[in-house]
Amino acid sequence: MFGRGLRLFTLIGFEVRIDWSWLFLALLLTWSLGMGVFPAFYPGLAMNTYWLMGIVGALGLFGSIILHELGHSLAARRFGIPMRGITLFIFGGVAEMGSPPPSAKSEFFMAIAGPIVSLLLGLAFWAVHSFSVAVGWPIAVRGVLAYLGWINLVLLVFNMIPAFPLDGGRVLRSALWAWKKNLRWATRVASAIGSGFGFFLIALGVFRFILGDFIGGIWYVFLGWFLSQAARASYARVVVREALSGEPIARFMNDSPVTVAPDLSVQDLVDTYFYKHPYKLYPVVDQGALLGCVSIDDVKRIPRHEWPVHSARELAVPCNSRNTIPPDTEAMEALTRMNRENVSRLMVVDHGRLIGMVALRDLMNFLSRKLELEPV
Repeated sequence: MFGRGLRLFTLIGFEVRIDWSWLFLALLLTWSLGMGVFPAFYPGLAMNTYWLMGIVGALGLFGSIILHELGHSLAARRFGIPMRGITLFIFGGVAEMGSPPPSAKSEFFMAIAGPIVSLLLGLAFWAVHSFSVAVGWPIAVRGVLAYLGWINLVLLVFNMIPAFPLDGGRVLRSALWAWKKNLRWATRVASAIGSGFGFFLIALGVFRFILGDFIGGIWYVFLGWFLSQAARASYARVVVREALSGEPIARFMNDSPVTVAPDLSVQDLVDTYFYKHPYKLYPVVDQGALLGCVSIDDVKRIPRHEWPVHSARELAVPCNSRNTIPPDTEAMEALTRMNRENVSRLMVVDHGRLIGMVALRDLMNFLSRKLELEPV
């Protein structure tokens, strides 16, 4: 739903990134706090003080979100679930799992870890706020502490709503999974509740919009839409994973892929391959051995009048894990790799020899047929 974004730093081994949509939220939140919330609750302060409170409050909130997601990530690490990192985006943050939880128990503890962090943060900020009141700290400091205590408790309550993929929905899914021993069924039920909650937020947003709360109404609509889409996507991922589980890529592999001879001129490469086939990258193969890959971008770096005097061998660059995969890989891992690297084909390579090609189109056709014959 969002790109990988900009890397900020690494925290306890987890990479923290921001999606570009987060910048809009950061500016909007800072403006809302500095121009709306803090002036309403603490009148009479200087304008630059309100702006400073807004900046610190926004930074504190996003720091709290990072720690919330860090709780999920540490719990996942405890159960051996690989984590790709933590990403901040327009609706908060997400800890990106490299694989699904292996059991209902791991799902429960990973889901509950984030809300526990939010609870501890909320109580900690309120404790410091009480201390600040007792010793007479400046009202601006007390205001920011009170806000951070309050917002962490709000995040706790909202996240514990049993609507997947919120944390409460994941807790619900873990309970249903443990009860029925069926992950697909548990995900379907939890996702249906999550999607329903999303539509409720959309309806609430429309109602607020009609009442004149334009900004609040739009936010409710966007949040509801996001939750409903995320719920459906989460269920779809489970269905896809189950359909491809245990399927070897050999079942989908084309063992006679289109290859390029190393001595072929760039002119013939363009005329015979790039103009006649839809692919943007070709393996350069000599008697079965994979010498490298040549792409349309490699060709574009050569002046047009030099195409006849250069060969595919000269343009070929070493293939890598972005476009190759071992023959013992499962189909689900191949699909995950394609999505992660944004490619539609993977070369199947065994000890330096090209033995086939796996295409996204073939995987999708198989999924379509399997779901048609074995309805969800």
